[in-house]
Amino acid sequence: MNDNKWHNLREYAKREEAKDATIQKWTNRIVRYILLGILILVLLFGIGSYFYVRNALGPVNSNHDEPVEVTIPVGSNASDIASILADANIVNNEQLFDYYLKFNNNVELQAGHYEFNQSMNASDVLATLQEGGEPIFVDVDTTLTIIEGMQIEEVAEMIGLNTAITAEEFLETINDETFIENLITKYPSLLEGLDSIEGLKYPLEGYLYPATYDYMAGMTAEELITEMVAATNNIYQSLLADLDNTYLSFHQVLTMASIVEREAVTEEDRRLVAGVFYNRLNAEMPLQSDITVLYALNEHKEFVTYSDLEVDSPYNTYQHAGLPPGPINSPSLVSINAVIYPEWNDYYYFVADLDTGDVYYSSTIEEHNALVEEYVNARQESIENASSDQEESTEESDSENN
Repeated sequence: MNDNKWHNLREYAKREEAKDATIQKWTNRIVRYILLGILILVLLFGIGSYFYVRNALGPVNSNHDEPVEVTIPVGSNASDIASILADANIVNNEQLFDYYLKFNNNVELQAGHYEFNQSMNASDVLATLQEGGEPIFVDVDTTLTIIEGMQIEEVAEMIGLNTAITAEEFLETINDETFIENLITKYPSLLEGLDSIEGLKYPLEGYLYPATYDYMAGMTAEELITEMVAATNNIYQSLLADLDNTYLSFHQVLTMASIVEREAVTEEDRRLVAGVFYNRLNAEMPLQSDITVLYALNEHKEFVTYSDLEVDSPYNTYQHAGLPPGPINSPSLVSINAVIYPEWNDYYYFVADLDTGDVYYSSTIEEHNALVEEYVNARQESIENASSDQEESTEESDSENN
């Protein structure tokens, strides 16, 4: 092969080599551009996703802090909770909040009544859920016990805490005239004339017999009250022959028995106290029972003051002679029997030692005043002095600390 051919071959090889180098150069440059483009797209996607997620998990409205009540039902899972909160407009994105709950929560979320607002972010909402809400009341079968001496308002509170019947609903039913009329029709001998008695605080006070009752889920206030009155009717029917031993009507028996219930503890003292009340009634003296004054005041306290005795109420047995218009609680059968079969005596006064429960009786006001001074006034003075000493000690301690 001559020199020209070798020269031409070398030139061709150089040109091909240069061409390959150029192609490789542009290939590398294109790859770099593509990779850079992909990187930019990934960064833009990441930044966009970050702001999207941050916005989705941020507050719905940072300027709106009005409370929104939300109930999380029993058995709700993370997806259910996310859906409920999205429907309530508390979270921006249901699906993202669902993921957030699943990946950021390590405690079992509780059903309950919650309070959120639109200015809360996902972290705030989760923290509220983890704290737990107000429990959801589940209406179930249970038993209810009216304790001897309980008043209707106390019964209503007990029922409101243990059943689906609220205390307000129970009291509204107790005072419902149509319902009372229906009860009178159902139990005429027990309740006859009840709707015509003036001054009653609660018409059925004293007629909810102290006992244990079965409450069935879904039971209405009317059904429950009727069952309680039915129990009183059973007692009344069983005492018809015994009532010949007193000139009082059964309503009056219940009224006196409700006072006796709170004035004495033992069966013997209840019969003696009933005897005292009969003596005062027969002598046309006011009963002067502190228990009735407290009922008029709607208060529970140890000592009754002179100003308390001025309360304007038909239940104030210091201002009004005779029995109050109706019972002041649900008396026990022991107290009812004490009124029907009292221990007849010559006493017109009694006073109880609140420390021991012992009851002291007297026939004259002088004897009674001496007993009051010994067992009531002295004790009250001792308590007031102890309270005063405690206040002075506290004031001295505060002064030293300052």
